[in-house]
This record gives sequence, structure tokens and C-alpha cells, in this order.
Amino acid sequence: MVTLSTAEGPERTPDGRYVVVGGRRWRASDPHIPGPLRQELVEELMAARRAVRAKESGARRRVQDAKVALGERGPRWWEPLTPGDAATRIESATRALLRKRDGASICPSEVARIVDGADWRALMDAVRDAAIKLSGSGELEFTQRGRRVSPPFTGPIRIVRGPGFDGVPAAED
Repeated sequence: MVTLSTAEGPERTPDGRYVVVGGRRWRASDPHIPGPLRQELVEELMAARRAVRAKESGARRRVQDAKVALGERGPRWWEPLTPGDAATRIESATRALLRKRDGASICPSEVARIVDGADWRALMDAVRDAAIKLSGSGELEFTQRGRRVSPPFTGPIRIVRGPGFDGVPAAED
């Protein structure tokens, strides 16, 4: 197996899609995720791993969502996104960011930037559609100018935890 060593981290395969640790290949994170958002997802992943060790309820789902959002699991980040692949990463990125922000809202454009950093604007409708689907199960709610709103809506929105998010009641704003 040919690998490339970098000063910035572990060895990578020549195509950059995998890191090599102890002779094993692991899928690398999507390099197109903007730095600050990547950092939030990595912090959520580390917190989720600690929760797994502590045997907390729902911890494995947290790890899965963070890894899918980072591109380390689920749809391959280097392949063209199908609508289904986009929806999978959108839902995972939304949940991971909301967990990391612990009650604070997120912007749909942040989720789109995680899923497709280069062409994020083209994903905005898909992000809204996925969020509306998650709101149907009570996981998410929407705000506009600080007030809760329901679809259909126009204009900028924020996404917040709903009463059914991870089975825990939402924090009050």
C-alpha cells in the first residue's frame, strides 16, 4: 500500500480519500468542510465517543451522526451526491450541529456548507426539505426573528431542537 506522509496529520493514500493508521485504512473526513464547522463536528464526535465509554443512552447514534456529517461514514464525499446521499448527510449534520450547540440554533446554510462546501447554495432546498421532514417527527423546529414558525415559510429561518430531539425536551429560548 502506497501512502503519503504529511506534516499536518496521519499518512494518507495518494488519492487523499483514506488515512492510514497502524497499517489500516480509514476513510478521511471531507476536506471541503469549512474549518470552523469541521472543528464543531470533531468536537461533537469526541464528546460522543466519551459518551459511548460512559455508556450514555443514544451515544452511538451521536457518533454515527458526527461521522456521517464529517464524511467518514455513509455516502462517499468524493462521489457525486445523489438526492438520497445528500439527505443522509444533511440529517446527520443537522443533528450533530444541534447537539454541539446545545440548545442554540443553526442556519440551514451551515448544514449545506458541510455537505457540499463548493456548491452549498444548490443544496439549500434539500436542507429545508430534510429539516421539514425532521420537524414532522418533532425532532426540529424553526424560528424566524426569534419566533417559532411552521412550514410553509418564506425568508431566512433558523433550525432549533424540537421536543422530540433525541427523546429529550427542547431547551427554552
